[in-house]
Amino acid sequence: MVAAEKFWDKKAQGYAASPISNMDVYNHTLAQTRAYLNASDRVLEVGCGTGSTALLLADSVEHITGSDISGNMIQIAKDKVTAQQVANVDFVQGTLDDGALGADGYDTVLAFNILHLLDDLPSAIGQIHKRLKPGSYFISKTVVLGEGSFLWRLAIPVMRLVGLAPPVQSLRRADLDAAIVGAGFEIVETHDYPGSFSTRFVVAQKT
Repeated sequence: MVAAEKFWDKKAQGYAASPISNMDVYNHTLAQTRAYLNASDRVLEVGCGTGSTALLLADSVEHITGSDISGNMIQIAKDKVTAQQVANVDFVQGTLDDGALGADGYDTVLAFNILHLLDDLPSAIGQIHKRLKPGSYFISKTVVLGEGSFLWRLAIPVMRLVGLAPPVQSLRRADLDAAIVGAGFEIVETHDYPGSFSTRFVVAQKT
């Protein structure tokens, strides 16, 4: 197991039980996302966690696949599918580069609160680009730690040493946008959410 997988496997139960920290921001993100979805869409969510967002968006699309590096997260998500009896959602454990998510053909790829946790951001966005049909959308919301408090940037390496934080990148908005454009996308919408951890919502279209 890689360090990130171990970290999220340990956190899975607590993560599932934790309330969303800012419901207004979360609901706004869902509404922004739904504006780009169609009833005929096949959607992939990268870094789906315990599946809550995928299940909430399921009524807006034909099918949604949620993926995560953590097997424990995915098991919780599968249990939710069974409990809620949602027919057009499935969950798989895997990463963008291991083949578990399929090769191509998605209408939309979602990546919420995951891009800053990836070791190789340009490669990951390139893999997302390959999985999308031409003209389709990549929708993300990402912590831009490089725009936030300097104290957090000092604290996170210490937190990692004691197992309280996963591997994380201190991205800035310009870094994120450049990686998205560099992979072959055109950015069509952005929105920034302030806070202790500033987040950037980006809608990009495959050109």
